[in-house]
Amino acid sequence: MTFLRSLLFNIYFVGLTFVLGMAGLAVRAFAPDHSLALARCWGRWMLAGLRTICCIRVELSGAEFLPHAGPALIASQHQSALDTVVWLTLLPRPAYVLKKELTRIPLFGPLLRPAGQVVLDRQGGARALRHLLIDGARALAEGRQVIIFPEGTRAPAGTILPPHPGVAALAARTATPIIPVGTDSGLVWGRRAFLKRPGTAHLVIHKPLDPTIGREALLSAMTQAWIGGDTRG
Repeated sequence: MTFLRSLLFNIYFVGLTFVLGMAGLAVRAFAPDHSLALARCWGRWMLAGLRTICCIRVELSGAEFLPHAGPALIASQHQSALDTVVWLTLLPRPAYVLKKELTRIPLFGPLLRPAGQVVLDRQGGARALRHLLIDGARALAEGRQVIIFPEGTRAPAGTILPPHPGVAALAARTATPIIPVGTDSGLVWGRRAFLKRPGTAHLVIHKPLDPTIGREALLSAMTQAWIGGDTRG
């Protein structure tokens, strides 16, 4: 049954992405300011598909630490593709920090920049960090909520990869507190996994961290929040 549900969801995913991607051609040409709204619609329907087809739900705790409006810097663990969908539905104006390769995806990729996402060349070294600081600061100044996955890639459930320091540099430069987020989403939708297992993915939002405490202290406090957070609900 899990295999069949996963197969049906993959068909749903491809079909939904194609249809909205085609709609995105018109949006990009005539109303680029609506690109984010289209992405948020895609996110809502994706979560609805996971809930209906795969019996996967998302449970949120610490919602009081999320902004209802205005700038925010969210540093989340990254275990699953689910992590890259859910923030579209939780935040009013999300801006993901994402890899440049995603902009090359047909239909979907060309909408990322018009939607205000922060695109990075991960092979760019110091130049990539400069772009993060400039483009991330611009997104925050526009009142966007910036989502960054400091581990840099999806990690297996129960594993924490060493965080990259860019998030701390952006926090310090913009005087924006970091909101750490722990998750166990990899238990229901693993890294590069075909199978989506029925269950609940937990998101635990922690108290914002003071951006003035220094890079090492920020990264340590963020990691400790991930480790200490109760992602079992």
